[in-house]
Amino acid sequence: MKRLKPIEIVTIGVCGALYAGVGYLSHLGLFTPIIGVVRFWPAVVVPAVFSCLFGPIVGGLGAAIGIFLSDIVIHGDVLLSLTVGVPSNFLGFYFLGYFGRKKLEIKSILIGTVLGVMFALASIFLYLIYPNYFGMSASLFFIVISFVCVALTIAVIVFFPEWRAVNVASVIGLGVGSIWIGLGVWIYSRFFILPTGEANLSFFAALGWFIWTYFTEIPFLLLLVPPILKTCYLAFRSLKPKATKEN
Repeated sequence: MKRLKPIEIVTIGVCGALYAGVGYLSHLGLFTPIIGVVRFWPAVVVPAVFSCLFGPIVGGLGAAIGIFLSDIVIHGDVLLSLTVGVPSNFLGFYFLGYFGRKKLEIKSILIGTVLGVMFALASIFLYLIYPNYFGMSASLFFIVISFVCVALTIAVIVFFPEWRAVNVASVIGLGVGSIWIGLGVWIYSRFFILPTGEANLSFFAALGWFIWTYFTEIPFLLLLVPPILKTCYLAFRSLKPKATKEN
């Protein structure tokens, strides 16, 4: 790993502090229905913006620090945070910044779109095999949101080419992070007791956590990150990255 520049160290610290603070103030005390631990988290916008402005390492490390601080305050399980929250946030926002600052080839755009459709189908799959997991109203809400997000992603790819990379990167990055959270919390529950007192949960819990995490956060990334970035680029032109082609 290359040595961090002073500006990167500063922005990592600012990102981590803002992520923890905004996350604590905005999570509204809401956790995954039926099974706790995973929070309602619109604060994902913070490291997403930092990752696109200052680079993937800033967004990734800032998110890792921020989620650790908020985890300690909210549920206090250090091991759970270090094995699930920290790596999922680092990987998710690193990938978001990595792809979001590049000029994506058509292959990557197609992969991101296909992943978005597959994630949408996951919500239908869970409802069909386990209709009582979220309940009918919540399940229908997730299904509608999932396909609205797919439609929004496709619309941006077609009509707003300047934001293709950011939106596709949001799908890929959040998808990676959400999968880690879903599998990570489920595996953790097989060996340890969760802060909610639950343990040894079924694999359906992993799918449920993934759906909850992804579809309560992706709308914020798709709708808020592009206009925030546009404002930042207008105010500080030097922050706009020179998009490079994928290696």
